[in-house]
Amino acid sequence: MRNVITGDGGPWSRATGTRAGEGCGAPPRARALLAAAHGGPALAVTVVTGLLALRVGLRPTAAAAATGAVFAGQLTIGWGNDLLDLSRDRAVGRTDKPLAVGSLPVGWVARALVVTALASLVLSALAGWRSALVNVVLATGAGHAYNVGLKATRWSWVPYTCGFGMLPSVVTLAASPPHWAPWWMTAAGAALGVGAHLLNVLPDLADDEATGIRGLPHRIGERPSRVLAAALLTAASVLAVTGPAGPPPAWAWTALALVAVLAVLTWFGRGRAPFRAAVAIALLDVVLLTVA
Repeated sequence: MRNVITGDGGPWSRATGTRAGEGCGAPPRARALLAAAHGGPALAVTVVTGLLALRVGLRPTAAAAATGAVFAGQLTIGWGNDLLDLSRDRAVGRTDKPLAVGSLPVGWVARALVVTALASLVLSALAGWRSALVNVVLATGAGHAYNVGLKATRWSWVPYTCGFGMLPSVVTLAASPPHWAPWWMTAAGAALGVGAHLLNVLPDLADDEATGIRGLPHRIGERPSRVLAAALLTAASVLAVTGPAGPPPAWAWTALALVAVLAVLTWFGRGRAPFRAAVAIALLDVVLLTVA
């Protein structure tokens, strides 16, 4: 979903004034290939998957298969996004995109996508057919549906709801016996996903509008998107703390109080502070979802 945490050079992956593939001399093409896959966000989602696997106590082989399948799937989403957006990225001068600036051949990315998609299918199968079906269709598949067309519609939030909401079940369905993730974990993941989508698009609103991309954030505007993102991310925090059986640990309540403070800053702050506060809530959500 442009890679599930950030997307098209979103807040954590966007370059800061240099051409993709530049820096201290030209990096290897392998590094440019990873950048085109939105490697940082892909790794972040992979770490979340691995932590969830530890939380539910998966066998090492199942944990490795499920985590690897998610990582490979995320890479294909990133490459697919940059391939489909190539003309738009060039039109708006996206210097943080290796394909757009010509530092990476299109053929390399296309071949990497095919090989990695096959690897994702194999790893998904090793995690069990239930986990495989959810990952391929409802998680990775949702990301590609976003890339192919949903991101330009009012339904742009749906792939994020599906991808993030189903991620815990990709893990739990690889367990013995396989089972769906608890409702609160699914709901928290879905809320986190939509909040991440709203935040991710904010830096690119103008560029997207110029190239005909009008998803939900573009239609409701910058401030409503920010406020809605904060509300959803806060809801995810509450679900992650109060959802599990038994009393939450004291530190979880402290984290929830911090989320409340950050939410107020997101709603009423000025300048870049609201955006940074919302990103901080998202990071706390990840911690609460995987550890609390």
